[in-house]
Amino acid sequence: MTPRHAVFATAIGPCAIAWGEQGIVGAWLPDADEAALRRRIRRRWAASVEDTAPAAIQAVIHRLQALMTGERVDLSHSPLDLDGLPDFHRRAYAIALAIPPGETRSYGEIAQQLGEPGSARAVGQAMGSNPFPPIVPCHRVLAAGGRSGGFSSPGGLDMKRRLLGIERARIGNEPGLFDGL
Repeated sequence: MTPRHAVFATAIGPCAIAWGEQGIVGAWLPDADEAALRRRIRRRWAASVEDTAPAAIQAVIHRLQALMTGERVDLSHSPLDLDGLPDFHRRAYAIALAIPPGETRSYGEIAQQLGEPGSARAVGQAMGSNPFPPIVPCHRVLAAGGRSGGFSSPGGLDMKRRLLGIERARIGNEPGLFDGL
């Protein structure tokens, strides 16, 4: 099946999701504008056809829209098609999927959970090539000491901080922006 995709509105701008027979094959955060977002989809899935999402994908879209407004939603059971991804990435994504909104983990903590304590850099590379942001919440994975680390989606670290702010996450030891409200 040729992948299909849908562009949808969120509180932070247009996002997109692509799916095939086995589930979601890609997700995209906002770009500079909708045309740039569509170009990124075409670069990844040149043959993809824009379509109305089936019910299971529509449910994920609704949860993503809720997440972008600050609701604490669980995306860990989203139907992801992980075929073709390296085993290490799959395992790192499974751990990242278990991080609740508003919480963070470090690359090193995920490496420890993987049973590979020396692989923090490889965890960072896996998060940097995540084809499913923010379903696989790579924005919740930080560098040592609570530093932001990197973020490969458009907007870079500003987008990462924005997503963490929406989720009211603490970065490092600093109090959250909305603590005490």
